Amino acid sequence: MLPPEWIEHRRPDGEVLGWMMADGDGFRVFDLLGRERTGGPVDWLEAEELLEALGIGYLADRWTLRLADGTERPVRISEASSRGITVVGDEYGAASAVGAVLDRFRLPFPAPQELRPRV
Repeated sequence: MLPPEWIEHRRPDGEVLGWMMADGDGFRVFDLLGRERTGGPVDWLEAEELLEALGIGYLADRWTLRLADGTERPVRISEASSRGITVVGDEYGAASAVGAVLDRFRLPFPAPQELRPRV
């Protein structure tokens, strides 16, 4: 669930890029996975510029999901919203295969630490 004090930031075409939250005289920035992208408060312009530079392309990257049993799966994000995040298994690029039957994992928002960029 999206905290009520978060301020939505959109691109000129209306696509949501993330959120800002007032913190003292500055703002903290949160991406579409609900993760803070600033180490502390920044001014409004810097917050907007950070979200613009971040864009949404990172959502198409490959990710790793650590499961409850400790195993790790390569995944891709198929949906990200404040209602939750859905990732699909991506072993051997399966997420890109037309008609592939994929394992789906529904995650809470903000994304848990078990979901991290694949290195």
